[in-house]
Order: sequence, then structure tokens, then C-alpha cells
Amino acid sequence: MHPEEIKTFLLWCLAINYGVLLVWFGVFVTAHDWLHRFHGRWFRIEPGMFDVIHYTAMATYKVGILLLILVPWLALVLMG
Repeated sequence: MHPEEIKTFLLWCLAINYGVLLVWFGVFVTAHDWLHRFHGRWFRIEPGMFDVIHYTAMATYKVGILLLILVPWLALVLMG
């Protein structure tokens, strides 16, 4: 693959992953109670702990996006 193709690929990955993150956040904010009840079928989680779990998972996902997609894309842009 050529560097331009890799840059395009990484930009698409970045857009898709941030889309997933925004949908996740949107559902978490707008349907919080439903989401908690839905997961409550399998796990007994206090609402506060439920929030901590989701916030931590979203933060971890975001850091993964930054380190595994944005940084390599930026390195390719700076090299080119």
C-alpha cells in the first residue's frame, strides 16, 4: 500500500470509530434508564457504578482511537 492509501484508510477508521463513540454516548445520555434496565437483566449494577463503567469504557475506547489511529495518521502526514 502507498502512504496516501494508508492515510485515507486511517481517516476512514477515525471517522467510523468516532461515529461509534458518538452513538454510544448519545444512547448513554438519551436512554440511560432503559440501558441500565437492559443490562440489569444480567448484572446487578448500581446506577452510579453503571455510569463509571460506561465512562471508563468510553474513555478507554477514545484513548485507543487516539493512539492506534490518530497518531499513526499524524505521523504519516508529518512524514509526507
